[in-house]
Amino acid sequence: MSDSHAHGASSYYVPSHSHYPFTLALGLFALALAAVFNMNGKVPGWAMLPGAAVIIYVVVGWFGDVIRENRSGTFKGWEDRAFRLGMLYFIGSEVMFFAAFFGALFYVRQLAVPDLLSFDMLYPTYEGSWPLAGKGPSDAIPAFTPMGAWGLPALNTGLLLTSGVTVTIAHWALLRDNRTWLILGLAATVLLGAAFMACQAVEYHHAYTELGLTLGSGVYGSTFFMLTGFHGLHVTIGAIILAVVLGRTLKGHFSSKDHFAFEAAAWYWHFVDVVWLGLFVFVYWL
Repeated sequence: MSDSHAHGASSYYVPSHSHYPFTLALGLFALALAAVFNMNGKVPGWAMLPGAAVIIYVVVGWFGDVIRENRSGTFKGWEDRAFRLGMLYFIGSEVMFFAAFFGALFYVRQLAVPDLLSFDMLYPTYEGSWPLAGKGPSDAIPAFTPMGAWGLPALNTGLLLTSGVTVTIAHWALLRDNRTWLILGLAATVLLGAAFMACQAVEYHHAYTELGLTLGSGVYGSTFFMLTGFHGLHVTIGAIILAVVLGRTLKGHFSSKDHFAFEAAAWYWHFVDVVWLGLFVFVYWL
């Protein structure tokens, strides 16, 4: 069935052919290729911009088409179910993504670090305690100060937990078609997400310039920046998604009966909140 044929609630809408999948593949390839050459010093950093621009073009165009199709009444029950299942599968894959990183942290802290004590003849000064703040098996890792939990990390925890409340308020308002509180809740969530990222940027600057904590600070530095950095990327993406949802809300989109885009953004944001709680406890606190 093509998009030129009408379909009812028992059938599934199939759009016409699109260049977006192929164009997106080209953009991803160009971005990855430029990144590899840049890491090897062959091209400057701006060489990645064309690939990134193509990806942004596809995302804006493709999602724009989906929004227009939904606003025109093209989507029925089956499409809504497919969108919901797709978002659940996507969040499930993200759960596995972070589970692998938390698993690596657990392996290093509970197994690898203590096990190196058995090599006391090779590393007589090794203490085998976490974090390895310049106390690794050799002197190759410069001394550094681990990041404490109380301060910016605790503030960021408060910001994200508050943002979870504001997005829930927005959802409550949407279900009651209260657009004033919907807009206020979304705007507050976006601002809190931006504040979180600003605090994390300050935290990274503090780590590099004052604590000596960098990506080269052994396994502690690599796991710290891997987990917090990827989470920060997810917060950035989530804030952008919520900003788009806010823009659509200001244009009059969504109602108490038709608002999956909002729900998808809220699900994603709550997932980001939960991951941060795990990070705060296992990376910063313990």
